[in-house]
Amino acid sequence: MDLGLGGRWALITGGSKGIGRAIANELAAEGCNLHLAARTRHDLESAAGEIAMRFEVRVMIHSGDLSTAEGVAALADGVGAVDILVNNAGSVPRGSLIEVDERKWRASWDLKVFSYINLSRALYPAMCERGRGVIINVIGIGGERPDANYIAGSTANAALMMFTRSLGGDSIRHGVRVVGVNPGPTETEKYVGDMERLAIERLGDKSRWRDLLAALPMRRAATSDEVAGVVAFLASDRAGYISGTIFTVDGGILSDSALGVKRR
Repeated sequence: MDLGLGGRWALITGGSKGIGRAIANELAAEGCNLHLAARTRHDLESAAGEIAMRFEVRVMIHSGDLSTAEGVAALADGVGAVDILVNNAGSVPRGSLIEVDERKWRASWDLKVFSYINLSRALYPAMCERGRGVIINVIGIGGERPDANYIAGSTANAALMMFTRSLGGDSIRHGVRVVGVNPGPTETEKYVGDMERLAIERLGDKSRWRDLLAALPMRRAATSDEVAGVVAFLASDRAGYISGTIFTVDGGILSDSALGVKRR
């Protein structure tokens, strides 16, 4: 399916690894030029080099700290006008209210919550002036189910879901669509590492981490490509009547209230 994205420019935060890198590959395969943003320049150079070898698109990289207002402003100035913004950077630690102290809570929210809001604020006006643009927030299913042991993440994701719905319900009047994607467990390098540590604790063998996924409806986590495919569709004009809503990519997990799985 040709999504008609050829020649457009997309900015992907957290674009050097995991879901962000998969999204970059997916959009590049559709002919999209890319701005990739992350903290570590070496990882960005690796991702950009791979994409440039595979696809005939332009790739620009931007290293910096998006947990600060200065970092967001520098990125927005560096990319200029973009057609697609994919907010994807950041994660929030697991833990109870007592276990996640204020420092960890604020630091994770500065990146996962406020970078989404601030970068959207920086790029949204120009999209409105042009009368076109798409903002896609990659959030996580933790925002759809209360979890006292992921309280900072569940609250952050719920806030970003409401941010997406609130902005997307009005932005469409200016020709700009805002949507969210909530991945469930996704087989990224970080996720595998976390599950290997859990497998050591519970099974005494990190190589058995997939055994811990047996209770999931599909008995596996999602691949990053499965999430990226949804993002690419939402970025395209084929999703032109979609704004202010959230798409869940969790293999049916939220339909089973008995599951207690690690969420993004």
